[in-house]
Amino acid sequence: MDVIEITRKLGAAIQQDERYINYAKAKLANDNDENLQKNIGEFNLIRMQLDNELSAEERNEDKIKELNEQLRMIYTQVMSSDSMVAYNTAKAGLDKMLNEINTLISMCVEGEDPETCDISSSCTGSCSTCGGCH
Repeated sequence: MDVIEITRKLGAAIQQDERYINYAKAKLANDNDENLQKNIGEFNLIRMQLDNELSAEERNEDKIKELNEQLRMIYTQVMSSDSMVAYNTAKAGLDKMLNEINTLISMCVEGEDPETCDISSSCTGSCSTCGGCH
C-alpha cells in the first residue's frame, strides 16, 4: 500500500470521527441559518463601504466612525449567534484533531517511532498549540 492510498484511508477515518461529524453538522447549520447569513451579508456590505471610505481621497471621519460602529455591532451579532458559537466550538475540536495528526506525522518524518512517539509532549514549533516549553 502506498502513502497516498493510506492517506485516503486516513481521510475516510477522519470523516467518520465525531469531531468531523460535529463540524460538518455545525457548518451546514450555519449555511442554513437565514438570519446568520443575512447578518454576514450585511457585515460584508458595511466592510466594503468602510474600505471605500477609508480609501477615498477626501475621507469623512464621521462616516468612518459610524461604519466602524455598525461593523462592530453586526460582528458581535454574527459571532454570538447560536449557530456561530456551535460552529466555532466544533471547528476548534476538529482543528485540535488535525494539529495532533500533523504533529504525529511531523514526528515520524523526523525519525520518531510511529508506534511510541508521544504527541502530547512534543514541540510542533507553533506556539498556538503549545502547552508550555520543555
